[in-house]
Amino acid sequence: MAKATNLLPIKSPRNPAVDKPINDVVVPVSTWRYNVIVIIFGFLFIALGARAVQLQIVDNDYLQSQGDARYLRVQNEPPTRGMITDRNGQPIAVSTPVDSVWMHPATILRQQKEYSYKELAGLLEITPAKLLDKAEKRKGREFVYLKRHLSPQLANKILALNVPGINKVREYKRYYPAGPVMGHVLGFTNIDNEGQEGLELAYDDELKGQAGRTQVLRDKVGHVVEYVEQLSRVRHGDDIVLSIDARIQYLAYRHLQAAVKKHNATSASLVALDIKTGEVLSMISMPDFNPNDRSELKSAHFRNRSITDSFEPGSTVKPITVAMAMQAGVVNSDTIIDTEKGFLYIGRSRINDTKPHGKITVSEVIEMSSNIGAAKIAMMMEPRDLYDTYRNLGFGQTNKLKLPGEQKGILVNRKKWRPIEHATMSYGYGLSVNTLQLARAYQALANHGVLLPVSMHPTTETPKGERVFSSEVTDQVASMLEAAVSDQGTAPKARVDHYRVGGKTGTAHRVVNGRYQDDSYMSIFAGFAPISDPEIALVVSVNDPKGIDYYGGLVAAPVFSEVMAGALRLRGIAPDAMTAPKPEPALKLMISRPLASLLPAEAGGATE
Repeated sequence: MAKATNLLPIKSPRNPAVDKPINDVVVPVSTWRYNVIVIIFGFLFIALGARAVQLQIVDNDYLQSQGDARYLRVQNEPPTRGMITDRNGQPIAVSTPVDSVWMHPATILRQQKEYSYKELAGLLEITPAKLLDKAEKRKGREFVYLKRHLSPQLANKILALNVPGINKVREYKRYYPAGPVMGHVLGFTNIDNEGQEGLELAYDDELKGQAGRTQVLRDKVGHVVEYVEQLSRVRHGDDIVLSIDARIQYLAYRHLQAAVKKHNATSASLVALDIKTGEVLSMISMPDFNPNDRSELKSAHFRNRSITDSFEPGSTVKPITVAMAMQAGVVNSDTIIDTEKGFLYIGRSRINDTKPHGKITVSEVIEMSSNIGAAKIAMMMEPRDLYDTYRNLGFGQTNKLKLPGEQKGILVNRKKWRPIEHATMSYGYGLSVNTLQLARAYQALANHGVLLPVSMHPTTETPKGERVFSSEVTDQVASMLEAAVSDQGTAPKARVDHYRVGGKTGTAHRVVNGRYQDDSYMSIFAGFAPISDPEIALVVSVNDPKGIDYYGGLVAAPVFSEVMAGALRLRGIAPDAMTAPKPEPALKLMISRPLASLLPAEAGGATE
């Protein structure tokens, strides 16, 4: 009897009636199916191999470029902007390192459900909604600034939050240690460290340098994974040294600002030159602005009025008229000039003095600032002679400084001059100059008649100048200008204790809409010191002072005195006289009503 088995019977596919145990069934292997499977897998392996060859050998450059396009970037290394210093090496414009925070918009949007961004937005001083809105508007970009020019401490605090898609980049911010004291000279840069005004604009190419370029590998959220290759080295900006003396600049700024406030003037400017080199020692304009505070920048305050604003110089050009006549030999310091009874008609136009002076010498014409005397001296010569003298001194042309906005003023070259034009031009009407041009003219008077080019940078050797007057003439004119600041002159307030000073006042009616204003003036003082060996030429011009004090001898001369006194001492220039303290203003400077009310508009009328 056979043993029992638990094998289930199956039916044979060939003979369903025959039942056999499973263990006894032999399933034949189908060789053709096996071969088909092998062939299919073989083709797949061949295809994969071919694809690998294509990707890694045939199309390698293309794929590499595609990968690079997604992750390889050229990163700029910002250069440090060159430093600007004064003549003594004092930094007056420097670049400080700062950090700017940026984001990868796609990452920020992708993870907004995971991060509230509340703490991040708080450090950036914005709302989370504004942050997300900015990311949404720029979601196609890979680099978007969130906030620029942050302190490294704040930037590190932001990065410490470890928010994906938030990074920082190193930049540089311009800082001006002297603030408004140097504002008009230096100008300022924009947030990208590009010069916008002043010397920052004029010397932008030299100061800004050139950024370095480095290839880096970044991950999908912008982090630098690897520095691949340095394409070009960074070239930092060149340093620039100015001829400005920061000590004199601050002194001039303080006193000019005080004068503007005291007399409620509209504006003012001041220029100090080194007489022997032509270097600019100080250049100040009012109203001022602080280049460190961009929130209060006003375009009306950007103007460097020392070179952009021109005015009729008034009586300050009378010494030039006298020097011209003496150079030509038509007068000398003792020649007598009849100033009539204090007024003179030329055609229908009337020229006035502040009071009758009668017959006076040429020296007294300067000392008493006689308009009639200056006009008569000028009319002893041809109008062309006076025009050529002004032109030779630089009037009607720029000083070729790189400072933006420099104006050349007005010096009309007429084919035929009317007598009244000839007369008024002798005492500063009918032409216009800026403060720098007038300072340069006085530099020539003080430099024994040699006019030097103006420089904003220290000079290593005396520049070549052009002789305008002989030294004999200018020495005599210097003595006349010294008398002008005496008790009998128009500007005793310009004197400097222990130094011999020479200078000339000017009080010219302002022109508004083509007409002279009866009650609006330019108050000017131009001079130099010390007389024995002139070193510094200084011009102060105050525009539209209000009140009873509007004469150059009362408004501009005191500023000249204070600034000149400090400048001489700061430069170590030895005293050349022992002078008494400056007296109170002479009563003869006061008149009962504006002189312009006595004059036709055509004639103008300097009051000093």
